Amino acid sequence: MMDTTRSTRRRPAAGTPAPDSAPAARSRLGGPEGNARLTGLTAAVLLVLLAAEGATLLQLESLVTPHVVIGMVLVPFVLIKVASTGWRMVQYYRGAGPYRDRGAPPLLLRLLGPVVVVLTVLVFASGIVLLLVPHSLRDSMFFVHKASFVLWFGAMALHVLGHVIETSRLAPADLVARTRRQVRGAGARLWTQAACLVVGVVLAIAMVPTIAPWLAAGGSGG
Repeated sequence: MMDTTRSTRRRPAAGTPAPDSAPAARSRLGGPEGNARLTGLTAAVLLVLLAAEGATLLQLESLVTPHVVIGMVLVPFVLIKVASTGWRMVQYYRGAGPYRDRGAPPLLLRLLGPVVVVLTVLVFASGIVLLLVPHSLRDSMFFVHKASFVLWFGAMALHVLGHVIETSRLAPADLVARTRRQVRGAGARLWTQAACLVVGVVLAIAMVPTIAPWLAAGGSGG
């Protein structure tokens, strides 16, 4: 009887998941740590591209084409960043064990996150639409693009400062042999970055032909 009782106590209670009962995808893609690495590496790529995009603002009249090209290359990376952070928060709030154990960012950063997402979408969407709308609507769209950029810049600066230490730790993790092997799915995460670059280049090639007609028609109209 004593042995039976001990054996019974070792069994998990009914309805309690065993430690290894996570979905198979967690083992293949690294679970919350893999998600964090994807977010960190994507954030680092975004910072480099955004710095290049910001440099074009210094002489925008002569650098419109690089501005548009870099902006379009940014688009898929932005989408992956939003998707990875969104996935983490959805899993956290639905009570997924590994994501709950990892925790959530500080409250201020959680409140800032949706603001950054909305402003990011507004900045990129208005910039793309600005190249495509009729001349009569360009002044209004240009105002939206500039105003949203100013707000986005402030929110993004706080967002970057709040995550800079975490990003500096996570971004190179899949690129260094020693840490790459610690979390499964490194290959998939790196191929995701490569795919984003390819898609971004394709988008840029598709948008470049709109630049010359836009400039010939007076640019923003302002």
